[in-house]
Parts: sequence; C-alpha cells; structure tokens
Amino acid sequence: MGNKNKIRVIALGIIRHGDRLFVSEGYDALKEQTFYRALGGGVEFGESSMAALRREFHEEIQAHLTNIYYLATLENIFTYQGEPGHELIQLYQCDFRDREFYERESILFQEKKRKKKALWVDIARFESGELLLVPERCLAYL
Repeated sequence: MGNKNKIRVIALGIIRHGDRLFVSEGYDALKEQTFYRALGGGVEFGESSMAALRREFHEEIQAHLTNIYYLATLENIFTYQGEPGHELIQLYQCDFRDREFYERESILFQEKKRKKKALWVDIARFESGELLLVPERCLAYL
C-alpha cells in the first residue's frame, strides 16, 4: 500500500440496484482469495470525504453520483498481500446519475497501475458467505 504505519482515510459508495450491489473485485495472491469492495478511494488533504467519493467514481469509471447519503464511519484493520493496513472508511449510500450504469454487467478500469473490474453482484452471495465483501461490516448497511 505504500503508506506503512499510516491510517488511511477513504470514502466508499454503496450503490444498490434491486438485489444487486455494485462492487470492485480484488485478489490477494498470498491468501489466494478473491474479495469485493464498494468503489471509492482515498480522501486527499483538504478534501471532504463526499468530494473524494465523487472524484474517485469520476476518475475510475467516469460516473457521476446523486442521492449521496452518509451512513457511517468504519474502522478497518486488515492484511493485504502480506502487508498490514489500517483505514477509516467514510461510508456513503448513493446512486448513479446516469441510468446506463445500471444496465452494464461490468466495467473495466485502471487504478494506479492495476487493471480492475467493477460489477453487479447479487447481495445474497455476500450474505450467504459464498463471496467475501470487505470490510464485512458493510453488510450491515445494505
């Protein structure tokens, strides 16, 4: 992650459409584990978390958000690729302004140097434990 021994502040946006959740797919090679997370990213110094949320969605998938509603702050202490991580998550519920995003199965995008995929996933697959949503406490806000 590059920020050793630093707490990172991020903003994530939960977007639901019926029984589906819009998430990005990640993979931890050391754990050999695929996981999913709501889209968003780091809050920059002097930027509000809501502004960061809007910016991240625009930068990553060229999407504009509407009906943005603050849900909670979650603390997430985790290990990814063998490195410890610590983040404070400003969690929002929101919608896509452009209805076209609800029709797309998946969207490929670039994050730093990594190619990533965002997609719609049936929420029941997270609730049953078949798929892993991180942090898992996000399930409580669906």
